[in-house]
Amino acid sequence: MSYLIAVLPDRIQAEEAYTSLEKAGISTDLLTIVGRGYKSADEFGFVDPGQQAKKQAIFMAAWLIPFGFAAGFTFNAIAHTNVFTWTGQFGNNILGGFLGAMGGSMGSIFVGGGVGLSQGSGDALPYRNRLQEGKYLVIVNGSKPTHNKATPILRQFNPETLQGYTEQF
Repeated sequence: MSYLIAVLPDRIQAEEAYTSLEKAGISTDLLTIVGRGYKSADEFGFVDPGQQAKKQAIFMAAWLIPFGFAAGFTFNAIAHTNVFTWTGQFGNNILGGFLGAMGGSMGSIFVGGGVGLSQGSGDALPYRNRLQEGKYLVIVNGSKPTHNKATPILRQFNPETLQGYTEQF
């Protein structure tokens, strides 16, 4: 899918741009207004950075926690660390494994969640921020010829930004 997204300052300009695109022969099936009173960012499909961060943290936990347990167990077995004498050597190795697993879980939360929060949303976060400021997005979905037809029409309304995107699967 290919999108052309224009950020407009108010509802009136967004509606005028939509009407101008419609008059130019662009099908209303290809046009969307995102903003207050129209589709929300979630309804349109902009990725929520919080959900993306959670998904990334869970993905990283799936392999960091077991790896951390194995690393902690092995390190304790090699170093012969004796934290609690009453547990014996094997009990201390298990304790080292649990401490390693805790380190792996913290890594998945901080690194996985932090990276997912900062990079997982792509350009969706700036668009979400503009929607929260009360601005509107006029989105044209379609092929390159459709975008070429829509671009000069949208430029008449002096959008803050006018960008084209192609979804990669």
